[in-house]
Amino acid sequence: MIGPVPSVEWERTNSKRLIKMVIKRVAEDVYALQSFDWDRRTFDSILETPKGTTYNSFLIKDEKNILIDSTKPSMAKELLEDLESLNVQIDYIVSQHAEQDHSGAIPALLREYPNAKILGTRACKELLENLLGIPAEKIQNIEDGQVLSAGRHKLNLIVTPWVHWPDTMVSYLLPEGILFSCDFFASHFATTKTITKLEEIQEEAKRYYAHIMMPFSQMIQGNLEKLRNLEIRMIAPSHGPIIEKPEIILDLYGRWSSQTSKKVTIAYISMHGSTELMVKHLTRTLTDLDVNIRVINLANTSTGELIMELVDSRAMIIASPTVLTRPHPSVASMLYLVNMLKPPIKYVALIGSYGWGTLIEKETRKLLGTMNIEFLEPVLIKGKPHKEDFERLDKLAWEIKEKIGEDEK
Repeated sequence: MIGPVPSVEWERTNSKRLIKMVIKRVAEDVYALQSFDWDRRTFDSILETPKGTTYNSFLIKDEKNILIDSTKPSMAKELLEDLESLNVQIDYIVSQHAEQDHSGAIPALLREYPNAKILGTRACKELLENLLGIPAEKIQNIEDGQVLSAGRHKLNLIVTPWVHWPDTMVSYLLPEGILFSCDFFASHFATTKTITKLEEIQEEAKRYYAHIMMPFSQMIQGNLEKLRNLEIRMIAPSHGPIIEKPEIILDLYGRWSSQTSKKVTIAYISMHGSTELMVKHLTRTLTDLDVNIRVINLANTSTGELIMELVDSRAMIIASPTVLTRPHPSVASMLYLVNMLKPPIKYVALIGSYGWGTLIEKETRKLLGTMNIEFLEPVLIKGKPHKEDFERLDKLAWEIKEKIGEDEK
């Protein structure tokens, strides 16, 4: 079903990085116009992208030609050359999301195709005007469930707000059963292959979900429900590879957004060894209690890896020494990000060692101030832990075990 269009594949250099431009035919008269940024290692200066990324636009050729999404402004020239090679005039530009990596090339497209009509949600229209200076009269609002007929093809426009901006939507193509999903089900993953196996997509899809989608898990549940009755044969996101087995990513999103995991993640850092001794003891006790745990040393593990672990964690244990009465800076910055991304943790416990004084509990509560979580009794000790301190850690381990068990009832 999927295959590259002969003689329509080439490479270019852009911003000192190798950008490979590829046009793929994903169905009869349906094309993916992909830009592979192999060397990109961060996105939005926050999200690590160890496998690069892909910017995807999609063209439906029919009596009316429809372009779904564009690309970032710096790639506009390459996108226009892709369209020229396919010898089309664009009648409609469906802007599924106004963020610049999706819609940044629209001004250039309008200069080349001045009669093209831009379609987007009401929220998208306002954002396109503000972010890109597109005249209001060039943009038509769409309604949820509106069907755009191109001739043989019918495009069902489905509003999916807060996946991950208020303006987002997806488009479902008949008769092919292709879901153009925008950032929904996307990944920052530069690969020319299409995905048919879970292990090919799970890690990068989880990294993307953790940093982009996790704050909106309840909205994701609702938007998944809107897609439930569609016969989806292929998912074509705006970042990452095309997915030929839709159930792979649909099942992952259903699991991640439902917040049913019982895992406990321990995030720690230690300066002189006392906090590490506490972590080792607590880890042994939780293991003996048959609690599923994951231990992350912030000194040698990126915050991004921790955020991925929190996607399917029920509790988080923060283990930090005190630095000038506050949490260690690595812990403080981690907590700031956790508070923003709002993983599905229900319980937080704080442990750690201090010297002459500490305000670490007060600061931790403040840094996680917008999360709906229950703080368990902290275990903070002065100096090196002793027998009674280890007994307090054992008590904490039992409390965590019981809390998670209560959730299962």
